[in-house]
Amino acid sequence: MSAVSSGKGKKKQTDSIEEIWNLRLYVAGQTPKSITAFANLKKICEEHLAGKYRIEVIDLLKNPQLAKGDQIIAIPTLVRKLPEPIKKIIGDLANTERVLVGLDIRSASG
Repeated sequence: MSAVSSGKGKKKQTDSIEEIWNLRLYVAGQTPKSITAFANLKKICEEHLAGKYRIEVIDLLKNPQLAKGDQIIAIPTLVRKLPEPIKKIIGDLANTERVLVGLDIRSASG
């Protein structure tokens, strides 16, 4: 599981700097919940961050030591590395509105 957007999307006139969203999804193997979380994340990114995102999937079964760096205590966990500040969302990312607000893509008021 990995996805990299090409960054060739049309730039909005209101954007002064094209920001790349650096997202890290921590999973433990190819479990149904992990696969669902990745699919949900990819869908949200394509709809709201097209051409401006990078997803890195970290399998903690293969690299358990990587959990310490981002203080991962549950999986799947999504970590927004960039833009700062770092944000974390735990779960399968099925609640799109919660993910958008949690990542600051959309404000809580809509």
